Amino acid sequence: MEWCQRQVPLLTGCDPITGGTGLLLPVQAGFPPFPRQLHRWHGRVKSACTCQPMAVRSAFAALSDWRMHRVGGRGMLLKGRGGGCPCNSHRLSATMSSAARPDPAETPEEQRFLSTEEAAALERELLEDYRFGRQQLVELCGHASAVAVTKVFPLPTLSRKQRTVLVVCGPEQNGAVGLVCARHLRVFEYEPTIFYPTRSLDLLHRDLTTQCEKMDIPFLSYLPTEVQLINDAYGLVVDAVLGPGVQPGEIGGPCTRALATLKLLSIPLVSLDIPSGMPGWDAETGGGDSEDGLRPDVLVSLAAPKRCAGRFSGRHHFVAGRFVPDDVRRKFALRLPGYTGTDCVAAL
Repeated sequence: MEWCQRQVPLLTGCDPITGGTGLLLPVQAGFPPFPRQLHRWHGRVKSACTCQPMAVRSAFAALSDWRMHRVGGRGMLLKGRGGGCPCNSHRLSATMSSAARPDPAETPEEQRFLSTEEAAALERELLEDYRFGRQQLVELCGHASAVAVTKVFPLPTLSRKQRTVLVVCGPEQNGAVGLVCARHLRVFEYEPTIFYPTRSLDLLHRDLTTQCEKMDIPFLSYLPTEVQLINDAYGLVVDAVLGPGVQPGEIGGPCTRALATLKLLSIPLVSLDIPSGMPGWDAETGGGDSEDGLRPDVLVSLAAPKRCAGRFSGRHHFVAGRFVPDDVRRKFALRLPGYTGTDCVAAL
């Protein structure tokens, strides 16, 4: 950290694009050139807020909320409303923070659909680089899925019978999200029932199952083949059977038979991440026209929409991905509508 000990003069410079002036830091040997490095190293230096000639350590304290651009390969221009002392950053931080973000009105709203490979890469990024836990991601997705249900089926508008929700879970990760969704629906005062025909031995699934049982959420031992019995008993169904990259043949006969029954229901169907099908919905190719697949009324895309979501024709489509960091969104070219207020889901 030798560069922290040297006095480096601060100069003013002009942005060749906008014509605005700002502070120009000479890029010398050892000077960190990238904003991510600046942000990380900033935590290791202290700043004294004075108007005297400042050392580099003081300049770093002002960098956190300032927009940075390399200029001519010789310096870094700190965009501001003038070349004043960086000590004023506490007054300008709000202005600079908003300037650093793109104007929503100027941001293209084209949707970006992920392939199975891209979806897996995004999840690895969250797990390995950002150190999210698997249970944490499942919890975030399950909670957001339950919130999406409340958006379309608000409790005050439902009759007693309509508050009953059948959640059908598979043995893979989508099934774990379904278990969390059922638990949060119970917290939101809906009346969920879970059908979980092929239980996973994974510890996470077992823990989530225990949580639901402790909250007195009933589990069905079998799914009636009489479709009308299900239509009469429940107000809607949540499909959490398959996920991207999981084929119906991989999850066993009970789940496959459950999907055949769900296809015949007349009550609203909410699918999590991708509509489970046999094989009507292909997350990789985007296929969704087959009569064999489920046709949900509501689709909740987790993190970002998969390719098959481009052909979804139901009433409501939500994305539940507010937890995805901005850097990851940019890396995967995710251009999606913004989230309103404190909402964890956004309508597409």
